[in-house]
Amino acid sequence: MNGYDNTAETAPAHSAAITGQVGGRSGFTPSGGLPAAGAYGSQGAAGPETEGAALLDAVRLTLAESGQEPTPARVAAALRSQGRLLGDTAVLGVVRELRSEMVGAGLLEPLLLEPGVTDVLVNGPDEVWVDRGAGLERTGVRFRDAAAVRRLAQRLATAAGRRLDDARPWVDARLPDGTRMHAVLPPVSVGSPCVSLRVVRARAFSLEELADAGTVDAEAAALLRALVDARLSFLVSGGTGCGKTTLLSTLLGLVGHGERIVLAEDSAELRPAHPHVVRLETRPANQEGVGLVTLRDLVRQALRMRPDRLVVGEVRGPEVLDLLAALNTGHEGGCGTVHANAACDVPARLEALGSTAGLERAALHSQLASALSVVVHLARDRAGRRRLSELHVLERDAAGLVATVPAVVRSTDGRFERERGWRRFAELCGRGVR
Repeated sequence: MNGYDNTAETAPAHSAAITGQVGGRSGFTPSGGLPAAGAYGSQGAAGPETEGAALLDAVRLTLAESGQEPTPARVAAALRSQGRLLGDTAVLGVVRELRSEMVGAGLLEPLLLEPGVTDVLVNGPDEVWVDRGAGLERTGVRFRDAAAVRRLAQRLATAAGRRLDDARPWVDARLPDGTRMHAVLPPVSVGSPCVSLRVVRARAFSLEELADAGTVDAEAAALLRALVDARLSFLVSGGTGCGKTTLLSTLLGLVGHGERIVLAEDSAELRPAHPHVVRLETRPANQEGVGLVTLRDLVRQALRMRPDRLVVGEVRGPEVLDLLAALNTGHEGGCGTVHANAACDVPARLEALGSTAGLERAALHSQLASALSVVVHLARDRAGRRRLSELHVLERDAAGLVATVPAVVRSTDGRFERERGWRRFAELCGRGVR
């Protein structure tokens, strides 16, 4: 699925860094004290590499010792303290590299600004991958060394208010502009720090845009509208990066404007085009181990906020118990996402999650049968494009266990075909489906 529309302006050129003009993607311009050692890589930095690296380290050390924010003016002063003229080509290269350490995502910024980019992945200093909606592609972006990747990861973590160091070598955070970041440091990641950035679209796609992108066709779009209008509870399932959150944001935009939507998310990614949305986000414990707010906490708080639609961004733990309980006590139209390889795997997946909350198998299936109506499954095709794959309804078998029954399935030629569960789906949707 293409079309992630990042409309923020690109960062100004290196000359702006000298004159004091600093900008960045969507207002994301975190800055802070620079590390005192090492060298940060760049694309096409001017001047001899050895000379530039030495000058870069010297300037970085000067700025770090001052304890002041490394503004462009102070960078220029530090350069002058090294006895270099600002017109020197190597100096201009240093300005570019220092500026990339202070603003946005550094070398990754141009990739994040590209329309259509959904993920940027750094496996090492010379291995940067991007997903533009049709699978992963290797880029030509290069960091100077693994230390440069580490500095970027730590700066982004700091901008998100999180800690990333040897004592806590991984972080999962939301950056100020909404980008979701995950990073892991060695020795947990072998050889080099790894950084994963998931671009969160500022505006949800419309159902028409998803149809234009090929994610759904006209018939499937009509079925999804009917599902939302009928206030059926549903889960969007699929693998990692298949567009679950994107589709859920779109479907929430179809909810009537007189309804109140309360979102509970581990990382705030949903951006429904709706006038009445309350967003709740989890929080990790601080360095003293206090202050933890779990997704289960959020679901419980959301139930006290008079939701017309209760939404759990991703069901992946004990919160499944509270969600099912809510859907069984009059909160119609609740929804969320869940990781599953196929729609038929969702009951088993929820069973495994329920066990983490101490819920017995029979009890979970009993709640599931009356709480959840439909599973909407997404998958990538062989070309890496995201597609709505199937719609399933839920039924109980003779043993009292819940199983999914296919209602609509995408055939090999790309068309949707009605299956055994169609009649049940049509009954649930009422007049919205023929």
